Amino acid sequence: MEKKEIKDKKIINFIIRIFWIFIIGSVFGFFAEMIYTLVYTRTLQIRQGLIYGPFVQVYGIGAVAYYILISKVKEPKQAFFYGMAMGGILEYLCSFFQEILFGTISWDYSKFFLNLNGRICLLYCVYWGIIAVAFLKIIYPWLEKIDYLIYKKGVRIFTVFFILFMTFDIAISCMAATRQQERRNNIPAKNSVDVFLDEHYPDELLNKVYNNKKDIM
Repeated sequence: MEKKEIKDKKIINFIIRIFWIFIIGSVFGFFAEMIYTLVYTRTLQIRQGLIYGPFVQVYGIGAVAYYILISKVKEPKQAFFYGMAMGGILEYLCSFFQEILFGTISWDYSKFFLNLNGRICLLYCVYWGIIAVAFLKIIYPWLEKIDYLIYKKGVRIFTVFFILFMTFDIAISCMAATRQQERRNNIPAKNSVDVFLDEHYPDELLNKVYNNKKDIM
């Protein structure tokens, strides 16, 4: 019984750790996108991956992947190439499934050198590699130092409520995006949920939140 309890605690601690790494990565992505657009377009653009909150979840997923894979790497050079490959695969899959599920894309690298279907390109894979090195040398050691926080009761209670909020945020964002695709295809509301989504998450709101997305269907 004691072994099972220890195992269960390890699993819970791992889930809490992964969740907060996802959140940290998502928030980092929000500000990284904002800084990037400010530098390259001279305009301040607020880019979000979810309807509520400063989250760009592709970065959060990347942060989790870095934690699981890159943290096991010792050499920066190895981390760089692993990061390039992992980031490229991640961006491609996210773009592919966004197009399949919602009929939109949030980035298009068709004009960049050495791109694959406009979903990934060499330049942005290099960026992922650089971030991987930064994660290995700076971010991972910092995460190790603050790891003790997940064992605090207050943090664990807050984590439960935050997980509920993020579950809602992701769910409503996906539902609203799916309903927007239906509206583009002139599909009328079929039930009270569709009516609710049409009233509270109209195209004007979603186009403002996801200002960098493009319709492809």
